[in-house]
Amino acid sequence: MGAEQDPHVGDPHLGSIVVAADELHERIRALGKEISADYAGRAPLLVGVLKGAFMFMADLARAIDLPVEFDFMAVSSYGSATKTSGVVRIVKDLDLDLSGRDVILVEDIVDSGLTLSYVRKNLQARNPASLEVCALLVREGLQKHDPRLRYVGFRIPPEFVIGYGLDVGERYRNLPDICVYLDS
Repeated sequence: MGAEQDPHVGDPHLGSIVVAADELHERIRALGKEISADYAGRAPLLVGVLKGAFMFMADLARAIDLPVEFDFMAVSSYGSATKTSGVVRIVKDLDLDLSGRDVILVEDIVDSGLTLSYVRKNLQARNPASLEVCALLVREGLQKHDPRLRYVGFRIPPEFVIGYGLDVGERYRNLPDICVYLDS
């Protein structure tokens, strides 16, 4: 796609690239290999947190060399803001029973850890055989407690980022790279 066709060229909200598309895909392939080795002989259930994790989960699933199943839940702590409200609510719950399943919670980004903590407790109460977390991004320095993440794609500075599924007001999810959002 030529620059003249890219709808984001010249957008004053797009800052520097934090993680480029080729780095994303390389790291996701590595995460897929690691998960394939760790879950050899099993069929993990990937639980994606919508909407931000949908691109990551799709690419991650293709990088896992095992039979996997998918389910999705949507939670909200941001609304259309760039700062968390501090209140987490489930907007869409899972369809599948987690009892006795090996579950991998797939998150786009871990900020304060509030949403992750809430979702993890909620899923653990459903009696999975195991529950691990695979987060594409961890924004450094914002967590009050260690979120105990089994798989992490990238640790990034605490700037607000967009692209590759991450948004502001439902915009920018289709950017191939992860970029700093400039709130001007």
